[in-house]
Amino acid sequence: MQEVHKKLGKRIAELRKKRGFSQEAFAHECGFNRSYMGAVERGEKNITLAMTNKVAKALKITLAELFKGV
Repeated sequence: MQEVHKKLGKRIAELRKKRGFSQEAFAHECGFNRSYMGAVERGEKNITLAMTNKVAKALKITLAELFKGV
């Protein structure tokens, strides 16, 4: 597992919590399975750019904002 996956997962979890989403509700909003979302947030999955874009849209931010600090 690469460090960048862990950093991105942590960033997604931070932003999700700030927006008041449970992991399950956020996964649904993105069109993902909850267990997949959990694996992404733990840095266990290599999320594609298309899926990362879905995450950014669900958070109502740009990809640049999502990757800030990663």
